[in-house]
Amino acid sequence: MSSLVNNIVTEIAVLPDYTVHGRVAAVTGLMVEVAGLRGAVSIGDRCRIGGRRGRRVVCEVVGFRHDRALVMPYGTLDGIGLGDRAEVGGSEPVIYPDPSWLGRVVNAFGEPVDGKGPLGAGPVAYPVRNAPPPAHLRQRVGGKIDLGVRSLNTFLTCCRGQRMGIFAGSGVGKSTLLSMMARHTDAQVNVIGLIGERGREAREFIEDDLGDEGMARSVVVVATSDEPPLLRRQAAHLTLAVAEHFRDAGNDVLCLMDSVTRFAMAQREISLSAGEPPASKGYTPSVFAELPRLLERAGPGMAGQGSITGLFTVLVEGDDHNEPISDAVRGILDGHIVLARSIAERGRFPPVDILRSVSRTMPDCNAAHENALVDRARRLIAAYEEMAELIRLGAYRRGTDPRIDEAIRLYPDLDAFLAQAKDERADLAAGYAGLERILGAPPPADDAAAGGAAVMPDRPRIG
Repeated sequence: MSSLVNNIVTEIAVLPDYTVHGRVAAVTGLMVEVAGLRGAVSIGDRCRIGGRRGRRVVCEVVGFRHDRALVMPYGTLDGIGLGDRAEVGGSEPVIYPDPSWLGRVVNAFGEPVDGKGPLGAGPVAYPVRNAPPPAHLRQRVGGKIDLGVRSLNTFLTCCRGQRMGIFAGSGVGKSTLLSMMARHTDAQVNVIGLIGERGREAREFIEDDLGDEGMARSVVVVATSDEPPLLRRQAAHLTLAVAEHFRDAGNDVLCLMDSVTRFAMAQREISLSAGEPPASKGYTPSVFAELPRLLERAGPGMAGQGSITGLFTVLVEGDDHNEPISDAVRGILDGHIVLARSIAERGRFPPVDILRSVSRTMPDCNAAHENALVDRARRLIAAYEEMAELIRLGAYRRGTDPRIDEAIRLYPDLDAFLAQAKDERADLAAGYAGLERILGAPPPADDAAAGGAAVMPDRPRIG
């Protein structure tokens, strides 16, 4: 009750003593020009436009032109006309996350959309567009995090506070891989952002892919593809704001976002409507400035805090992994996971392309014998893939190259090792043990302690 009273007092304290308003002077597409607000608003401020039949549309200031404020709506502009009153509202949007949000689904405003009643309000306000912790005060990445997916745990080991990108074309299995990690990870809290996704799939992902087990320790933020670009952009920032709340409470948070590309597209729509010129394949310079501001919010916290391990999907257009957004995101994150359509087409899921994927925290987080196992397996897979065409045609003769012979013998087992059913969990230790059985390479006894030092003990969840 005291926290609720504090929230009310805080909201009252920021109420203005007077109101400032302007008038709608022009409407072009999704952009509204408001006159009469010179000196009263800045970029990011909000205003409310009153239209016909009492309709009020919340908008955000995204630019200025000829003494007019350029505002974009958070909803449709139906009923808005010339001369309508535009009243200046609050500036910095904030939310009040609370541990009771676990198991809930919210929209881009932090409002419940799952029909389970109102959300609890925490005592601390978190800005939706927050700044990342100072680089020199952040802790270093922690020990390994168990993602519950064998191919990732073994070949692309991820540490607490690391940020990884999942690069794939449409329909290759990004959402399924995210749901596997949400259900099977050993992180205490999942925060999942579904940005610009199909409305039909949101409920299917929550009920079928995520399930009760994954949902119990998750907060899901949803902004579907039919919603305005401002909402899709804000939903991405709100996902990180919720993750920051649980990180500050001392939890190791797994933040999953699908997808960064939809966030970039939303920012492109906003920028082009404001008159910003395109720079690369229609993407404006502000898109590439916004990407690090979003992605840098994930990572290790400061002393006494937890961490945000971020896995962000990137929808590669036309399966081109060098398109502008993919290229920019790869340069920001700490590694990338490539899902190959060719692997999915032959029925191996998750279709992780081991040879094209990399985790930048490896090999430092592994023991020497673990690195030896992974390196040997990679070499065998690479040797087989290099000769795959000749092997399939029957042009390769056994005995020509012992390395290729070994790769042909072990490849079926390695390929089966990388496959995993959606409801199957695979922990870190079992992954290396399984790889060792396939390769037949026992680890040296004196390396056992080297890997254990990097693994952090599990922490109890802190509310």
